[in-house]
Formats: sequence, C-alpha cells, structure tokens
Amino acid sequence: MLKTRIIPCLDVIKNKVVKGVNFKNIKVMGNAVTMAKFYSEAGADELCMLDINASYQNRKTFIKTVESISKVINIPLTVGGGVSDLSDITDLLNAGADKVSINSAAVKNPKLIRQASLRHGSQCIVVAIDGKRHKNKMKVVIKGGREITKNELITWAKQVQSLGAGEILMTSMDTDGVQNGFDSNMLKKVTSNVGIPVIASGGVGSLEHFYLGYLTKSTGLLAASVFHSRKYKIKTVKKYLSSKGVPVRL
Repeated sequence: MLKTRIIPCLDVIKNKVVKGVNFKNIKVMGNAVTMAKFYSEAGADELCMLDINASYQNRKTFIKTVESISKVINIPLTVGGGVSDLSDITDLLNAGADKVSINSAAVKNPKLIRQASLRHGSQCIVVAIDGKRHKNKMKVVIKGGREITKNELITWAKQVQSLGAGEILMTSMDTDGVQNGFDSNMLKKVTSNVGIPVIASGGVGSLEHFYLGYLTKSTGLLAASVFHSRKYKIKTVKKYLSSKGVPVRL
C-alpha cells in the first residue's frame, strides 16, 4: 500500500527559512541548511523548499543553498520558486534537487510542463497550484496569491496532468498559514479529477488536520508552521496517523 508522505516545507529567502500568514507578515524561522538536515534526520519522507523571493539577484544564492542542502539530507528534495524556463529546471536538478516545482511560469506557458517532462521525465516535474475562491468559483492565483488568473482550478489541474506533470502541489490561499486545517473541499475536488499524486498544502494546525488531509486522498501532507515552531515532531504526527490506520513510514 502506498505510504502517505509527511513533508516539511521550507520557504526560503537568502538561506533563511521564513514563515508568514497568507504569504504576509514574514518572520525568520532559522537557517535553511540546518533545518533541512534536522528534518531529514527527524523522519521526514521528503522535503520541499521554495524560493519565495525569486529575484534574479537571489537566484545564485538559492542554487548554492540547494547544493548545500542536497549534501546533508538523504530524502527526496523538491525545489521551486521563480522557475521561469527549462534552463532553470535543469540548473536546479543539476544542483541536487530530485524534483522541481513550477507555478506561475506553467500558467503563463503551459508548454513548459510538456518540455520539462520530456527532457527530464514527469517524475521530476511538480506543478504547484495556488487556489483561491473568487466570485463563487475556485480560481488559480499566481505571484504569491497577488494575481487571480482566468484559469478555473479543476480545469487547470486536469490540463497539467495531460501535459505531463508527475505531481501536483496544491495550496489553498484561503487557508495557508492560518492553521485551521487543509482546505478539504478544494483538495477533494482536485484529487477526484486527476490520477497523479497530489500533495496537500496550506493550513495545518493540529494532528487531526493531518488525518483530515489524508481523507482527501492526498498522497502527501505538507506543513511548515507546526514543524518550525516545534509544536509537533514528525514522528508524533506519524504515530498519530498510524494509530488512525493511515499507512506511513515509521
């Protein structure tokens, strides 16, 4: 049986892990390499790292951070943030990433998904989708939630699958960082319409929230605040899920 993955997320600006609420009120949580090593040793199944200040100046710093992290962890590493073209994807994979997450660039140029999956294999390509309710519809948003696109969420999820994405990282901008739980309704709509793995992201605040995320048929459960603040250890989360009958790697 496929094991449910527990995935800490590192939002990074210049080697520092940061966290905010609804992508605002950013505060520093620690050093990216140190925290990555800690989570790898603490039982995380995978690690996700996003460059949330993906300026040209920050790109070289981020590449070096990826290289440093890949040397101190022994779990799969997904990286993203500011990926704009095929060369960015290649650079990150060469730096030690196992998978690369693309978001805004995929919305602007869907062909990039096909190009990347053909070049590197769909198993390396994750499409991050940020969803938000707007005028009674679920829409795709980009630029850290600042720009609402014309794309309807479910239509876009199906399209990225057809273009060759190997996985979807699904974040609800309505719940991100608030710690009131995953957006179960949004997640269920996505998982019931695609056949590729979906990682649930945005809103974990309790152990029960992880279990409710599992019930959406998401194969990966991503969290940041509850891990960075040491509210829960990864092993605590896994033991809780196991006690509820969820298949996890203990």
